[in-house]
Amino acid sequence: VFISVSETHNRKNVNKSVDATLAAFEETIGPARDLGMRVRGYVSTVWGCPYEGDVDPERAVAIAHRLLSMGCYQISLSDTIGAGTPKQTAHIVQRALEKIEPRQIAMHMHDTRGTALANIVVGLELGIRDFDASVGGLGGCPYAPGAAGNCATEDLVYMLHGMGIDTGID
Repeated sequence: VFISVSETHNRKNVNKSVDATLAAFEETIGPARDLGMRVRGYVSTVWGCPYEGDVDPERAVAIAHRLLSMGCYQISLSDTIGAGTPKQTAHIVQRALEKIEPRQIAMHMHDTRGTALANIVVGLELGIRDFDASVGGLGGCPYAPGAAGNCATEDLVYMLHGMGIDTGID
């Protein structure tokens, strides 16, 4: 399930307010789990919004915590516009770790400014072990003007292997 911290981005991305999106999730997460499905929550625009600018990390953590209480097994904190810096990433992830277990957090980093891998290293240092990536860095968001694709899988695997971290990927 996907939700943005930013009200404007959420309305453009899923055509609902944040509150209406959370209400819709109340109707979908439980039944999905009842059918044996695992549900991962994505919280977008955590590092900033193309429409509203800076985003309050505490609001992002509150939304993530709510998704966990609804039954999501993990929350992927997303740098939707690829604007995050390592210092900002440390601040955001540390705030999240005050209320959420490391195993319940994933990171979804776009690479607009070439900082996705640096931000992932910060996440690794703080105990995060799940990271989204896409072959060739494909992806992006039609409602995040100018944002590049995701962290490239091949770059992430190369970096992790170079750090001595076994990914299980050949």
